[in-house]
Parts: sequence; structure tokens; C-alpha cells
Amino acid sequence: MQTFFQYNWMVREEWYRWCEELSEEELLQTRTGGVGCILHTLFHIVDVEWSWIRLIQGKPDFVGSFDDYKSLNQVRKLDSEFRSEVENFVSNWDDGMENRLFYDTLPDGRIVTDTWGEVIRHVIAHEIHHIGQLSIWAREVGKKPISANFIGRGLISHSNK
Repeated sequence: MQTFFQYNWMVREEWYRWCEELSEEELLQTRTGGVGCILHTLFHIVDVEWSWIRLIQGKPDFVGSFDDYKSLNQVRKLDSEFRSEVENFVSNWDDGMENRLFYDTLPDGRIVTDTWGEVIRHVIAHEIHHIGQLSIWAREVGKKPISANFIGRGLISHSNK
């Protein structure tokens, strides 16, 4: 699980660097799908990751608005502020946390129950999903997207035994 968070963070950093080559207008241009634009999608990824990690631990959710983070530097700064808490949680994950229960009240009042393991895997898959959207939008602006390839990133150490 830790490896997939590291993968997501690595790919996200590459997307941030990719975004440096676009104008603010292109980053904020409304697009089909996702949450509407490239920059808002990156903000959404950061927000969802940190929010879920906090919620399963019983901590308050982040209630920031994208309107307060409408520049690449602001989204990167927010990511940096949140990352240490997320990294600490992920690096201290143990098998005993896998089946802890998380109860969530939906807007219609229903209560749903998920395990922490389900929530963590949702967070991982959520970012991968949105990275796919960014890849489509990259092609729409005529640029090569960041590779989503897991292989070749050096995330798993090799040993010859």
C-alpha cells in the first residue's frame, strides 16, 4: 500500500512540473469530465487524499475551496502542507488497521460502514482515475502526458538471492 502512495506522489510531482509549461488560462480552462479543469483536478486529488486520511482517524475534514487555491503554486503549497501528515499515516500503517471500521453518514442520513483498508484503496484508485483524465486533457492541448507506468520508477527494490 505504501508503494502505491509513493507512486501517486511521484506521478503527481511530474504533473506539477508538466503544468509549469502551461499558462494559467490553460490550467483553469473548463474541460469535459472530472472536476472541470486541470488545476482544480490536482487540487481535488490533494483534498480527497488528506480528507479521507483525516476522516478515518476521526479528525476534522478539510473544508477549503478551490477558489482559494487557483494557482499552481498554491496547490503545490497545499499539497506540501498536507503531505507530511499523510506520509506519517501511510508509513505507520500496519495490518491491524486493515479491518478497522469507519462509519460515514451520507447526505440522505444513511450510515455506511467501510474498513480502513477499503478507504485507503479508494484514495489510491481515486488519484489514478484522475491522472487518467489529466492524460486525456494533455493530449487535447497537444502535449505528451506524464507516463502512468509503474514499472521503471524504482519503487520496488530488487535483490538477487
